[in-house]
Amino acid sequence: MPDDSARRILVIDYDDIFRKMLRVMLVNGGYEVQEANSGETGIASYRQQRTDLVITDILMPDVEGLETVRTLVAMDPDVRIIAVSGSNPGWVEEYLKDATAFGARRVLQKPVTLNQLLAVVAEVLAS
Repeated sequence: MPDDSARRILVIDYDDIFRKMLRVMLVNGGYEVQEANSGETGIASYRQQRTDLVITDILMPDVEGLETVRTLVAMDPDVRIIAVSGSNPGWVEEYLKDATAFGARRVLQKPVTLNQLLAVVAEVLAS
C-alpha cells in the first residue's frame, strides 16, 4: 500500500463503467475516491471539498474536460490533474496535448492499466 493511502482523488467521467473501474483500481491502491459524472458536478465537488488529485475525462457532454481543467486551474493554480481520453485515434493525442497546455500535470490514453494508473497517480502526487 502506498504512503499516500490517505490521499483523496476526485474522478470525473460521464462513463459510469469507466469511472467505477477507476474507483476500484484506486481504492485497491489505497486511495480515497470521490466520483463525479460530469464536468459541472466535478467542479462543484472540488469547490466544496478540494482533493489531492483530480482525474478527468476530456470528452464529456456538459462541461467538457478541457474546460473542466481550465476552470479547476483558475480556482486552484496548485491543483493536480491527470487528463484521460479515449477519443478517436489521431485526435486523442491533440486533446491530451491541449489538456497539458491548460494545466493537467499528466495525461493517460484509454484503456488504462492498473499499473499504469497507479504509477502516474503516485508520480503526480509526489510532484
